[in-house]
Amino acid sequence: MLLEIKNVSTAFKVEGQYYNALDDVSLEVNENEVLAIVGESGCGKSTLATSVMGLHNEKQTKTVGSIKFHGKELVGAKNEQLQQIRGKKIGMIFQDPLSSLNPLLRIEDQVKESLTLHTQMSEKEKSARVLELLRQVGLEKPELVARQYPHELSGGMRQRVGIAIAVACKPELIIADEPTTALDVTIQAQILDLLLAIQAENHAGIILITHDLGVVAEVADRVAVMYAGQVVELGTTNQIFNDPKHPYTRSLLRSMPQADEKQEELYVINGMVPSLKNLKHTGCRFASRIPWMTASEHESEPQMHQVAVGHLVRCVCWRDFKFPDEEEKKEVDHG
Repeated sequence: MLLEIKNVSTAFKVEGQYYNALDDVSLEVNENEVLAIVGESGCGKSTLATSVMGLHNEKQTKTVGSIKFHGKELVGAKNEQLQQIRGKKIGMIFQDPLSSLNPLLRIEDQVKESLTLHTQMSEKEKSARVLELLRQVGLEKPELVARQYPHELSGGMRQRVGIAIAVACKPELIIADEPTTALDVTIQAQILDLLLAIQAENHAGIILITHDLGVVAEVADRVAVMYAGQVVELGTTNQIFNDPKHPYTRSLLRSMPQADEKQEELYVINGMVPSLKNLKHTGCRFASRIPWMTASEHESEPQMHQVAVGHLVRCVCWRDFKFPDEEEKKEVDHG
């Protein structure tokens, strides 16, 4: 096992009080596996990634629980220890390549940084490796790109540079935080193909954070569905897409456009993800968005339940959940 996340909670300090953005999250990532983490904005996906990387400000954030990489504990590890892992063993592709790249440094210098930190390469070898990486991520004229600054590149080019930086030292785990957001469909497909090619070469594990279920269906082996800081469903891609259980998972899938069905209008999930301050830590966190279900149909302290091998669902509300129009149809059918 590459990565084992066990009972991890991460809280941010807001106006002197700590509020959990992650609440008791447990996940595993294996070699050669793509684990997708999906959910709406604000559900804790990126917080999980930055918790694994140890990128939070210690004065404003508290992380408890266990995050083990190859059995080594990362929670509470000193910055010097984390620096030995970041970039070398775990690479991260950030959501916004423009803000994660240094506007004052040429691309070559930014790609070289992890090579300088983690290898004994000479300057000549590093320069050659930079060009090799820029070619590998599909950038034409790598010699020109290497001399350019981030603002001179398009969004797709910057994202490719971000990938080059993340995989420069051939990490064993790649965390890709919304790697295809704001890119057109053609570039999206190229970026995903590129990630999978790099994974095949290095036998790396990938954590793919996204809200794009179409991308997930295409590339993931397993899927963790997150809502309000918790994992509410976990299973293989086949289980999640063909036998979804949790009301939130089913609602997400129903809100996707279906090419083979005539839909008058897309399904819209009631309400929105609660803010950290307004988040209730008792009961089913999705209950307020399915108000037609009664309190007795939820657990007071929802647990993860195994419904099939490798398929886990939080709360028992999935057993009785139906969409309102399914209830109406049932009544009409029974006349």
